[in-house]
Amino acid sequence: MPKSLMKSAIAAIAITFALPALAQDNPLDRVVATVNGTEITLGHMLMARASLPEQYQQLPDAALWDGIVEQLVQQEALAQTPQAEETKRMQLALDNERRSLLAAEAVAAIAKSAVTDEAVQAAYDAEYQSGEQGREYNASHILVETEEAATAIVAELTAGADFEETAKEKSTGPTGPNGGSLGWFSAGMMVEPFQKAVEALQAGEISGPVKTQFGWHVIKLNESRIKEAPTLEQVRAQLEAQLQQDAVQTRIDELVRTGQITRVTASEIDPSILSNIDLLEQ
Repeated sequence: MPKSLMKSAIAAIAITFALPALAQDNPLDRVVATVNGTEITLGHMLMARASLPEQYQQLPDAALWDGIVEQLVQQEALAQTPQAEETKRMQLALDNERRSLLAAEAVAAIAKSAVTDEAVQAAYDAEYQSGEQGREYNASHILVETEEAATAIVAELTAGADFEETAKEKSTGPTGPNGGSLGWFSAGMMVEPFQKAVEALQAGEISGPVKTQFGWHVIKLNESRIKEAPTLEQVRAQLEAQLQQDAVQTRIDELVRTGQITRVTASEIDPSILSNIDLLEQ
């Protein structure tokens, strides 16, 4: 075999044997400190950094490095002392923390798998393309305290008074200064008596006095229109969140329904024991 080919073969063999070692070289396992032989790794540092208070999260990594290492070293040194007894309280806390972390991992995985382009499109079609979107209304109102005052305002408007100017002058509501304008709204956004009165009007019409818990209203319907469906991209985040929520809840319901689960109810044990925190110190 020519020397050049032999060198290539040897190099290929060396690379082949080196690959498994490289594949196992997880940066999270990189040792950054030891305390009496116990290793503290980069993974431990990353978890410590992630749990820092918000005001420290914005600091540069170089400024955090020594502090995080020192914190972990001190904690490990203390953890190795005889006084660091693994109490029942600690065991219970670790059980709860482990359970919570594992549940969070499951939730994240279920939520991630629930969101596909096909699922988002189907949810969008069901919500916005397959049903009526209803109407939207643009209205203005004048709010006063009594029916008599509202009736007098209706009379003034019928006689030709300008609605916007009358609202600025006499409305006690927060929209008075801008002529009583409420902008666009759809069904269900206003209290029921007000909504019903608006829906009964034709564009340009003015209602009689309408009573709600806020007082007496005189309402003018400026215009109405068929509510347009938003684009998919406008509601994608909302649809994805709903898909994830539904998938997680469905999976939880399934697990609880099919699992072998027992519960002790408050009728079988005195629930006041939950306030006896001193039990954790025994």
